[in-house]
Amino acid sequence: MAAGTKTPWHLWVVGGLSLLWNAYGGFDFIMSVTRGEAYWRESGMTQPMIDYYNAMPAWMYAPWILGVWGAVIGSILLLLRNRLAVPAFAVSIVGAVASALYGLMHPMPDLPPAMAIMTYMPWVIVVIAALLLWYAWSMGKRGVLR
Repeated sequence: MAAGTKTPWHLWVVGGLSLLWNAYGGFDFIMSVTRGEAYWRESGMTQPMIDYYNAMPAWMYAPWILGVWGAVIGSILLLLRNRLAVPAFAVSIVGAVASALYGLMHPMPDLPPAMAIMTYMPWVIVVIAALLLWYAWSMGKRGVLR
């Protein structure tokens, strides 16, 4: 951090909310990988939705991992006021965009009406990832991140 540059209060708010948001993504990833169908069923997913995730190609784990864990690490680094938060969030947005594009090319079938809003969720994630990348970048430019 540049000499005399004070940490703005909003960094703690954005960093804390970011960590909470992205920690849920980490929790969801761990539960999806370790408990699979049982976790998804408990989350209210229908059998066609579960089948969709089970049919996902193995290479799709790469963008999922980059998106989730890049964001978690970026959030932690942001709270530590570390300039490496910027590349971590950049990695995260790459994963989020790749996942969203896969979803566009392979839409989930038989989505119950109550869960139709979930079709927008990948794009909400991309927007949030972009905003976090921009925020970290702007804090770096201001000399808040070291």
